[in-house]
Amino acid sequence: MVSLMVDSTTSMLSSWESLIDGRGVADIRVDDDLRSLSADIISRACFGSNYSKGRQIFSKIRTLQVILSKGGLHIGLPGLMYTYYKLHYQSNREIWRLEKEIDSMILKVVKERIETTQEKDLLQMILDAAKTYGDEDKLSTNVAADRFIIDNCKTIYFAGHETTATAASMALVLLAAYLDWQARARAEVLETCSDGVPDADMLRRMKMLTMVVQETLRLYPPGTFVVREALQDMKIRDLVIPRGVSFWVPIPVLHQDPELWGPDAHQFNPERFSHGTAGACKNPQAYMPFGVGPRVCVGQHLAMIELKLISEWILQIASFS
Repeated sequence: MVSLMVDSTTSMLSSWESLIDGRGVADIRVDDDLRSLSADIISRACFGSNYSKGRQIFSKIRTLQVILSKGGLHIGLPGLMYTYYKLHYQSNREIWRLEKEIDSMILKVVKERIETTQEKDLLQMILDAAKTYGDEDKLSTNVAADRFIIDNCKTIYFAGHETTATAASMALVLLAAYLDWQARARAEVLETCSDGVPDADMLRRMKMLTMVVQETLRLYPPGTFVVREALQDMKIRDLVIPRGVSFWVPIPVLHQDPELWGPDAHQFNPERFSHGTAGACKNPQAYMPFGVGPRVCVGQHLAMIELKLISEWILQIASFS
């Protein structure tokens, strides 16, 4: 999928250059543009030739995300939930309407895909998996398969859109603050990618850039918690955890623990990853920007390639501070 990432990134950088041309100076909201870029890439990766419709779906999901975030965290205290739903009836109606529209749009794209040729994208993988999803009853199988498709399309957007854009923004901020690392990363990029257009092979060979991305994800992981529920009574050292209790692992705290990472745990030092994640800290499992265990992020490789490609291309065309 590197070629589709190249197409999207080229389009964004061309828009930057057109803003600067003629005036020499331009105000660019880099974080907003990276969010749009990430949405464009995940739309192409998921919906292939139908990515323009994918972007419309993701736009509505973004609106839904904003409405949901305004609700905050409401604990189920007696009487509180009734008051909350009464006060937020209007926004709840908007949530239900958006969800219905999103589901309908996704199923419409799916119907068009089934009636046309197959493409090598994430949607096709979801459709192939949905064929074996559900029970023996045909009606409930169809309903279950539709729900499976809709939920997976939504998950790909939520997990793969804003998280990647945030990490890309922070990588650029750190490279702008540490100009020595920016120079080292640029030198590697120019040496590896002499003709300007990167491919998957070139990105794999960029060790310096990989270290920068890994250190960015250590200091500013887009996912802030890993949450697990105890399926049985268990004991971790002196801590007794009863069955049914959820425990939260705060990833940023774990990623900046001096006992694990050394006295420079709070500092930007990509060199710590010179021997990979295994040699970066005392316990390699303490590094979990994509989660850990059997539920580790399924899109981690896609995200790493995307982060390296965006950083690589910007390093080629600009110096920044």
